[in-house]
Amino acid sequence: MKKLILIALLAFFAVSSYSFDANLAKKEGKVNLYANITAIEPLVEKFSSDTGVKATYTRISTSKYLATVLTEFSAGKLQADVVQGPLPILNTLKDKGVLKKYDKSFLDGYPDWAKADDYIAAFGIEYVAVIYNKELVKGDDIPKNYMDLINPKWKNKIVMPDPASHATTISWLVGLKENKIFGNDEEWMKFVKGLAANRPMFVKSFSPTPAPVESGEKLLAISMPKYIVTKAPAPLDWVKTDTLLGSPRGIALVEKSTNPNAAEMFLKYWLSENNMRELANKVGEYVLAKNVFPPINEIEKAKVIPIRELTDEETKKWGEEFKTIFYGK
Repeated sequence: MKKLILIALLAFFAVSSYSFDANLAKKEGKVNLYANITAIEPLVEKFSSDTGVKATYTRISTSKYLATVLTEFSAGKLQADVVQGPLPILNTLKDKGVLKKYDKSFLDGYPDWAKADDYIAAFGIEYVAVIYNKELVKGDDIPKNYMDLINPKWKNKIVMPDPASHATTISWLVGLKENKIFGNDEEWMKFVKGLAANRPMFVKSFSPTPAPVESGEKLLAISMPKYIVTKAPAPLDWVKTDTLLGSPRGIALVEKSTNPNAAEMFLKYWLSENNMRELANKVGEYVLAKNVFPPINEIEKAKVIPIRELTDEETKKWGEEFKTIFYGK
């Protein structure tokens, strides 16, 4: 059966309009992926099993991503054939000449904005929502919208990434303002100051946010719904607001890849509807393939909006402003 799957995949890649040579990809035999997305090991292993091309996944945190890739690239020792990360990081790599154009002719069903760039394919949105402990927060106590978070009953009961230093959280807070989630800037600032007044516990990123809610140490988190999938059967649910915001996730080829055909095979495999469905089902990701949603109750009803990329100067400016508000400095 495995042999038949491989033959079918090679035949599919051979007849497609894609530019790589499937037989050469097989001869190259391997592909290296640098990524900041977590919990994708099963998908990487499935690519290896389905194609016979061994994929290696190296997780690099967002804070170390650029330094790692650019240092290796400038030394002529970049090991990655494919890179995945937030769009601002990939755009910087594009500007530095690290990335290679890709054939996007097969991306039917993706929104136009996701395939507008010739170098970077956006495949998902790192969506942010309020999650809560469904065993400890019930009935009328469940928040119904963002503004409910400023109710004093949640004082010392919220966990969130540090809004003074975590870039995605800074972008998310600014995105709430720019996308008029609160109607006007005054209401947005009321939310920001009210949230600060409830003295949330700060952590470095989204990854540590589910644990305190799962344990009951905190009751709410500004976090990501994907943890409802990856932390199952933890008692987590999400506040069912009609609009969610998040940073687009992208993937791209490396210009001077040592395994160029295997890299292009991996990219097409990654962006396929089947892989996107796996990414949604097993990792809880919000993906951009048409009509594919993670198995999270009512998530398909939410409007998920990609937020604007902040410049470094904007991130620094807003980080300082949120530091003043949340730390009282």
